[in-house]
Amino acid sequence: MRRVFLWLLRGSMTLLALLTLVACALHVTNSDSTAEVPAPDATALRIATYNVHYIVLSAQTGAWSVGDWERRKGPLDSAFRALQADIVAFQEMESWSRGSDGSVNLARDHLADQNPEYGIAATGDWRVFPTTQPLFYLKDRLQPLDQGWFFFSNTPDVIYSRTFNGSFSAFASWVQFEDRRTGDRFRVANVHFEYSSRSNRLKSAALVRDRIKPWIDAGETVFLVGDLNALHGAQTMDILEESGVTFDRIPGATYHLNRGVHLIGAIDHLGRSPSVTLKGGPVVVQQRFDGAWPSDHHPVYADYRLPSAAK
Repeated sequence: MRRVFLWLLRGSMTLLALLTLVACALHVTNSDSTAEVPAPDATALRIATYNVHYIVLSAQTGAWSVGDWERRKGPLDSAFRALQADIVAFQEMESWSRGSDGSVNLARDHLADQNPEYGIAATGDWRVFPTTQPLFYLKDRLQPLDQGWFFFSNTPDVIYSRTFNGSFSAFASWVQFEDRRTGDRFRVANVHFEYSSRSNRLKSAALVRDRIKPWIDAGETVFLVGDLNALHGAQTMDILEESGVTFDRIPGATYHLNRGVHLIGAIDHLGRSPSVTLKGGPVVVQQRFDGAWPSDHHPVYADYRLPSAAK
């Protein structure tokens, strides 16, 4: 009996050692030791995507609570500033509690107060426009012309409708901008797909494809960004690319378990229509800010050349 016990113990220790080695190898593979973020040059448009995790208004302590928000709001602002982006598309920018009416958004309001040079698009009265996926944009550079939303649902134009399998609401927000420098007009669609249901992701991707393909077919410049909860090359991404967008490979993990642990490849992505040229990146900013992780995701950005600049 003792021999069996020792054999099982040694086997367990060997398996644990192997799993540790695999985890370490994955962490190294999915880590991108990028230095300080450089400023974009004058001909580039920098677009970023960032899942900043919701805040639980009813919790005063613990992970993602109001108290935890007080700890991470400074680092989040530092991360936002470090991006030096013309547009930052946010996901999970939500302050939530059971029965809340959607009028409180601590992260959005804090970043807006600290960064008055940025405007906010894809937002409005929560009763007619979902406010948890806003796009922050540099007001001196860009002018929003139009905005909209659709839900990943059998009734996509019904606000807050549940997803295809009846789970929590999920949606796409979009904004049409004009570049004040060049006169270029373009749209940015910002999505967040469900992590737990592959069928929901695939149906959501098909809906997004069908909504943005007419824009691209009509010759519009389109960016598709956000948290796809899918790896590069997954069927989710294949469906989206049927619209005409291209996803440039992200060189490292974007989700890190809120601990800086990089076990899987990127699930946050940046896509562009054929009229757009990739000028630099994409880049994952895998670092702490002010000694803390602002979210369980890293921000991702890339620099693009709009059609008029390529002529």
